[in-house]
Amino acid sequence: MVKMSTRNRLPGTITEVAKGQAAAKVSLQVGDNHMVALITRESADELGLEVGQEVTALVKATDVMILTHEGDLA
Repeated sequence: MVKMSTRNRLPGTITEVAKGQAAAKVSLQVGDNHMVALITRESADELGLEVGQEVTALVKATDVMILTHEGDLA
């Protein structure tokens, strides 16, 4: 089993994998939410990512922006 320090783990299902020359856009359905991850094409190929696959998104970020219903951005 792999141990990681990442605390934000979001299980979901891949809904789209769009591969470019260098990067891949991976769309996920996470509960009622949709999220997109941009990863290298090499990583997408090595992981064998495909639509319908159950995966876990690991989120480790220094910034999170919040958009209100009124359109204000913080």
